[in-house]
Amino acid sequence: MLLLPALDEAEGLRLILPRIPVEKLSNKGWDLEIVVVDGGSQDETEKIASKFGCTFMLQQGKGKGAAMRLGFLHFLKSDFDALVMFDCDGTYHPEEMPKMLSKLSTADVVVGDRLGGTMDPDAMNRTNYFGNHVLTWIAVALFGVPMNDLCSGYWAFSRTTISSLKLNSMRFEIEAEMYTSCAIENLKIAHLPIRYSKRLGEAKLGSVKDGWNIFRKLLVRRIFSTPYETRMGEGNLTIR
Repeated sequence: MLLLPALDEAEGLRLILPRIPVEKLSNKGWDLEIVVVDGGSQDETEKIASKFGCTFMLQQGKGKGAAMRLGFLHFLKSDFDALVMFDCDGTYHPEEMPKMLSKLSTADVVVGDRLGGTMDPDAMNRTNYFGNHVLTWIAVALFGVPMNDLCSGYWAFSRTTISSLKLNSMRFEIEAEMYTSCAIENLKIAHLPIRYSKRLGEAKLGSVKDGWNIFRKLLVRRIFSTPYETRMGEGNLTIR
């Protein structure tokens, strides 16, 4: 299953959906359902998703963390063995899905490594580049589990991993919480250098505010290993 959290990402979906390597994945024995979880887009996100045969899930409210948890719940109700997720804003390359899934055969979760991979010009400004390195260093210092790129939006999970994650994040701190949960559950994390490109459309991530929320999530999960309230796909949604 491929999970794509979205909010006004019609431009990005137009670019990436035709490039998903369906035939290559099929030849390797992987069936595919593409799930777009939408936080209330006002553009043609739903229209583009429908055009390419995606399952379209409309979440209640907004927030990447909430979108991903809804997608995880949908996955756990399915018969798929693995889930790949990445942001659908054009920054990540669907052509790398087969490599992510191949590496998953020897790990519980695979994280696409932007910081150790190939970064296109203007793909990340200096503030975000510095912030990503600092947050990754802090995460490793707090939890002692190797991590190359804490805030990467390209992940691959086994079914066992998804069922083990304990999450309650609502926004962009979700990747940090996924790392902390993997670390606490002693799951094996592998890393794959990937290409990272400049995003299409308006950025949703705020450098300072969201960076602080990610740092706070790391501290909270270091003190409280299990969230006070674990939410996996709670809330109303519409599937189209």
